[in-house]
Amino acid sequence: MTDTLQIDIHPIEKSRIDTIDFDNLIFGRSFSDHMLSVDYQNGEWQTPQIIPFGDITFSPAMMSLHYGQAIFEGMKAYKSESGEILVFRPEENWKRLNKSAERMCMPAVTEEIFMEGLSELLRLDSAWIPAKEGCSMYIRPFMFSTDGYVGVSPSKGYKFMIFTCPVGAYYTKPIRVRVETKYIRAAHGGVGFSKNAGNYGASLYPTKLATDAGYDQIIWTDASEHQYVEEAGTMNLLFVIDGKLVTAPTGDTILDGVTRKSVIQVARDFGMEVEERQLSIKELTEGITSGRVQEAFGAGTAAVIAPIATIGFDGVDYELPAQSANSFSRRVFTEIDNIKTGKIADTRGWVMTI
Repeated sequence: MTDTLQIDIHPIEKSRIDTIDFDNLIFGRSFSDHMLSVDYQNGEWQTPQIIPFGDITFSPAMMSLHYGQAIFEGMKAYKSESGEILVFRPEENWKRLNKSAERMCMPAVTEEIFMEGLSELLRLDSAWIPAKEGCSMYIRPFMFSTDGYVGVSPSKGYKFMIFTCPVGAYYTKPIRVRVETKYIRAAHGGVGFSKNAGNYGASLYPTKLATDAGYDQIIWTDASEHQYVEEAGTMNLLFVIDGKLVTAPTGDTILDGVTRKSVIQVARDFGMEVEERQLSIKELTEGITSGRVQEAFGAGTAAVIAPIATIGFDGVDYELPAQSANSFSRRVFTEIDNIKTGKIADTRGWVMTI
């Protein structure tokens, strides 16, 4: 891919970077100087613009506010020791964005707009990418419908944008999760596989109930029986059972996570057996009690690898063993983190260097 796309760049007059405390970053609260913005009108994408980060104006009748045509992605960029900008598997996010767009009746974003727009944005705001260990640049591509029309039909106009945030760790310690057996995240035939805004809006209330009870997240179960593990609110779930890596198969109810598929590949490269299969809550809780379940962790762009300390189910808290230096979740985190930051060779072709 060559940089051939015309992008109109309007730099900020004075950077805000001096107002940010990079030693105390709160995830998703600090935003870099610029953002990418591209409009879809008359059946085609217009000239992309990079403009100062700031508010946007819209009609109160904008269709995304009323009918939910809004999708997004989450990615991260890092700086190598030599100062290169490294982005982890961006082509996977581009493909998944368009998979979500198709399901939500939205236009596909071209690879040229996605990749070249992202590259130019990161070059412009490269000073915002933290060099501190454990920190990174979170990247939020998203698209929403823009027509001002109150009618249940696909919009004709859309806006694709990308903004970035310097971030620290999403979770700072092993987390407590509770199995959800009343509310559902997704059902077969629905939109559970897509990263659309409505999926996350619907998750807020049951997650609040869990956090009010002292948990960090919930484990979603299948919609029909509430018997099988699906995913957590912000990440896919993986387990080490009898020395094997076990995770639910992706489908129309589970997000095809980029970190998840990276973990699976690393596990296989380590010589570990991987089972993508249904895991019942009964098998999980009995396995924790008997010691067959050695590890449980979440995997996602924001959290990367989040070890699980406790799983609550039916009024009982099941405690997982503490991580050791040889725990698979710790080893896979180190492997992926070293690839992302350029500390070891990227033999799998996962990193885009800018």
